[in-house]
This record gives sequence, C-alpha cells and structure tokens, in this order.
Amino acid sequence: MEKVNKRTSAGRWKLFAVLAVCAAPMVFSYLSYYVIKPSGRTNYGTILDPRLYPMPKLEGTLLGGEKKELDAYNGKWVMLQVDSGTCPETCQKKLYDMRQLRLTQGKEMERVERVWLLTDEQAVDTTLIRKYDGMHIVKVNAAILKTWLPAETDTQVSDHIYMIDPLGNLMMRFPKGADPQKMKKDIAKLLRASAIG
Repeated sequence: MEKVNKRTSAGRWKLFAVLAVCAAPMVFSYLSYYVIKPSGRTNYGTILDPRLYPMPKLEGTLLGGEKKELDAYNGKWVMLQVDSGTCPETCQKKLYDMRQLRLTQGKEMERVERVWLLTDEQAVDTTLIRKYDGMHIVKVNAAILKTWLPAETDTQVSDHIYMIDPLGNLMMRFPKGADPQKMKKDIAKLLRASAIG
C-alpha cells in the first residue's frame, strides 16, 4: 500500500512538472508585458484592445447595391478608412497611402484588403474608383461607426487609418496625417508576426 502511495505521489509531481514547463512561456510573457512592461514603444500606430471595441453588426451596401457586412473580410488583414463620398484631399491622401502601403508589402500584399467605409449618400467620383481599383467601398451607418471606432483627442474617425486583424478584431489606429514609412514598418511587423490571414 505504501508503494502505491509513493508511486501516486511521484506521478503527481511529474504531472505538475510537465504542466509547469508548458505554462512557463505563457506566464513569463504575461509577466514581462503586464508587470515588467516593455521598455520603449516599438510600434508607430496605437495598439487597441479589441475587447474594448468589439466589431458591431455593420450592415453595409456596396456601390452597386449589393449587401456587404464588414465581417465578410475576416480572414484578411484590413486597412480601414472612413470618409464622405465627396472625398476631400485628406481622404484622397489616405486612399493613396493605403494603396501604396499594400503594394510595398510585396508577396505579402495579398493578405491585406483596403476598405473605405462611406458615411453618407454622396456619390463617389468614378475617377477615384478607377484610380484605386481593388478598394472595397461600403456604405454604412455613420452613427454605429461612432460608437465603435475610437479617435485620438481633438481628431475624428475620418482622420485615421485603422487595422483590423484576420479574426475581425480592431487592433491598431494610425495617427492623423500618418507617416507612410512608419506605417509600412508596423504593417510588415504585423504580417510577419501573424500566422493567420
């Protein structure tokens, strides 16, 4: 009976040792990020906690009238911008930057989609549609967007470009008038670090 108890005790210790070895990397990463804190920020865009900004049910419409929800792009990284159909100069600059940023990712560019969410009924200039071919243009409810997308202080949603991960999580916001070279580095890092999308 004593031998059985010793064997059971030894078996438990072995099980605990295996569990400790498996859990150690996760515990270490949690401690290093939330307790020790990383020294110095390495990203240009602001990392967003997706738990604070869950994607709402966004029932959109493509320019041709077809219904399209934003979660239809799950499985890809999404560069997202929000603006009026009139698309002033700042809007056109974002469209240009998004196109170039996707192209500069080389063979990884197929993992990235560009989405422009329209917040009004203004007609989009057909030359813009041709110029930025491949951009998904979706009309959505502006009020719902305001409850979802966070803007920096003294800015509005239309000032930013956002990144959504392949699981549909809002996870990064670039600043107003963002530097494309710095954005390029952030996007390249995201694609390198991600095994999905």
